[in-house]
Amino acid sequence: MTEIETATAPKVFNGEEKQKLIQLVKEGIQVMRELETLREGLNDTVKALADEFEIKPGVLKKAIKTAYKNDFERADDEHVQLENILIAAGAK
Repeated sequence: MTEIETATAPKVFNGEEKQKLIQLVKEGIQVMRELETLREGLNDTVKALADEFEIKPGVLKKAIKTAYKNDFERADDEHVQLENILIAAGAK
């Protein structure tokens, strides 16, 4: 049996639980690898289009994230706040 120490008492995993943990870790590693590969592909695409459009990759990434989260209003509010701060500071 395997023990993992916690703040209260060590957890002892039986054979079936241990097998489930092994499977979970194995599948989790595979998912993490797939996510990394997808993220790298997206970053390459963003960089290529940013170069083509002559804009910063961060702008495209922010557009993707804003669209994904469907929170344009929040982003718009933040932009208004930023503009107000810059005006008040005499930086705009």
